Amino acid sequence: VQLQASGGGLVQAGGSLRLSCVASGNIFAINQMGWYRQVPGQGHEMVATISSGGNTNYLDSVKDRFTISRDNAENTVYLRMNSLKTEDTAVYYCNADLSDTQHPTRFYFRWGQGTQVTVSS
Repeated sequence: VQLQASGGGLVQAGGSLRLSCVASGNIFAINQMGWYRQVPGQGHEMVATISSGGNTNYLDSVKDRFTISRDNAENTVYLRMNSLKTEDTAVYYCNADLSDTQHPTRFYFRWGQGTQVTVSS
């Protein structure tokens, strides 16, 4: 099982980006999916999470600017980022709480590789 993130890049302040993360492999079920970010020298910061039923949770500083969504049929989670600020610059990681076909009832977290988001002033 692996998660593949994409969609990062360089954008001017006020611009928009959409991140995507696809989970693939012998997946049986996925509970929560989410996006986290990390600035050099700091720990991971939760940006947004979404449950299998669509309940969402956001970091206060991104509320009303970012929207997390998911396509359960495609095992994909998205992060639409609008009105980007320089302080949003970070490496963004996707995360999923999932189980695989070998052990359907044993859930574990899997991280995707990071995708760099750089917001210039």
